[in-house]
Amino acid sequence: MTTKERIGQVVSDKMDKTVVVAVETRVQHKKYDKIMVRTQRYKAHDEENNCKVGDRVKISETRPLSKTKRWIVADILSSSQD
Repeated sequence: MTTKERIGQVVSDKMDKTVVVAVETRVQHKKYDKIMVRTQRYKAHDEENNCKVGDRVKISETRPLSKTKRWIVADILSSSQD
């Protein structure tokens, strides 16, 4: 079974060992055919607190780690310091 993976941007790093990642998806409206941007926010586990706001990260689905945390940071693709 393959695990789900998403790529998004860190929007909050205020919690300990947890970051909030915003993942944008583009969907086409059924009736009007306009492209809409949908944003889903995921709480992801960041063990070493490496992620900062603005970083582009890859997250992967894992077992439930807390009430709302079901994702883990797999990789930091680009840093906000660049």
